[in-house]
Amino acid sequence: MFIKQIIDYLERLKQLHESLLALSKRKTEALKTNDIDGLRSCLNQERKHISAIETLEKKRIAAVKEWAANEADYEGENPTISEIIEWVDWAGRQQLKEVYDAFILVLAELKQQEVLNGDLTRQSLQFVNMSLDLLQPTIESVNYGGTSRANGPKRSVFDSQA
Repeated sequence: MFIKQIIDYLERLKQLHESLLALSKRKTEALKTNDIDGLRSCLNQERKHISAIETLEKKRIAAVKEWAANEADYEGENPTISEIIEWVDWAGRQQLKEVYDAFILVLAELKQQEVLNGDLTRQSLQFVNMSLDLLQPTIESVNYGGTSRANGPKRSVFDSQA
């Protein structure tokens, strides 16, 4: 019974992460097109997804702990899914392994997509900073020569060597 519950939680987590991946791809498009409203919408939806994922993950952890407590042969406290796959009977093992493998693939793709989004965000920030630097001159560029008289040789206003 606990294995069925763990499999169900993993499938639901996979579905939520697939939805989060679709959101991440929409966020990439919003970053590429400078769609601030679309980006804001994606971020709000991401927060909701993350909250749901956290709640579901807590339930999955509780189910895994219950399985570990009720499994007579298991000696650890907090088993991983990989450890559970080793302990479960053949029918449950195959189904759990399939769901786990599919979930790992979705997580890997989501990670790649978020790395891309991070790179796009950094590039956008670099562009904004460069634009601001061009619009706001620094104090050194206000003094047309860029050097002060204190650094160079001292000259008099009147040239006395004539």
